[in-house]
Amino acid sequence: MNCYTYQELSVGQTESFTVSLTEQMVRDFGSLTGDQNPLHTDPQYAREKGHPEMVVYGMMTASFLSTLAGMYLPGKYSLIHSVEVKFAKPVYLSMGALTVSGEIVEKNDMFHIIKVKVRITDSAGTAVCRGIMRIGVEDGKE
Repeated sequence: MNCYTYQELSVGQTESFTVSLTEQMVRDFGSLTGDQNPLHTDPQYAREKGHPEMVVYGMMTASFLSTLAGMYLPGKYSLIHSVEVKFAKPVYLSMGALTVSGEIVEKNDMFHIIKVKVRITDSAGTAVCRGIMRIGVEDGKE
């Protein structure tokens, strides 16, 4: 876990990590949220709707932005204020690992908020999700 304070962060700073999705993660997300839409739970239904396999929950994919903020950029001293995401293309388990990355594009010194441009890509480097996060950052004093 990173522990960047507001003062230690700079525009242009980046962080990223990779996550491999599993069938169990998809089942757990559906169970946790109560979303049992057959697009995410029934392979035959997903194929009938034009997908090669079940679609991974978009919000599950986007949930890794919380990991980006809470563990990487800035890490321990973060508090997410807002997240705007666009789902660029469906995610399937067969895509392999996803890479979650963020770049600080703005700092607000008055309110200690950073604006982070975020992107989630598949193993081929194609964006599946992109957006903007606004994250409050503490000064690190305990």
